[in-house]
Amino acid sequence: MSDVLTLSGIEVPPYSARGASQTLEPIQASQQLRRTVNGELIDISRPEFRKYRSRISCADQQPPAVDGVWPGQVVTVGCISELSYLTAGGSPARTPITGSSRTEGAYTVYRPSLTMRVISFSQDTDEYGAQVSWSLELEEV
Repeated sequence: MSDVLTLSGIEVPPYSARGASQTLEPIQASQQLRRTVNGELIDISRPEFRKYRSRISCADQQPPAVDGVWPGQVVTVGCISELSYLTAGGSPARTPITGSSRTEGAYTVYRPSLTMRVISFSQDTDEYGAQVSWSLELEEV
């Protein structure tokens, strides 16, 4: 079982997520940049669209418990990826996972808990190598 990654609604059985990796990136709709008539680049995006897209992937011995998990399902992700902010006068933009916050110099680092929808899932099994590779694509609700 993963000591860090948690997925509500999708179980993470033992030997299914050791060495898992995660990407966090802004969703496409959050990137609304335009140039003025004077050539200045401005941001016209709305704060409501400041959401994350994530990809979690791993290659281990067992598959995650995804039987019955389909695109559109809502899951709460206890992230592997960390976010940070300036401690003085700052606060986390997302809900930190309990016990994941720590201070490093002038910054606070934490693992966020994100409510996300499943976009896609893939799994590849190498029978001879006894390895199951899988990936999960998600977007924040």
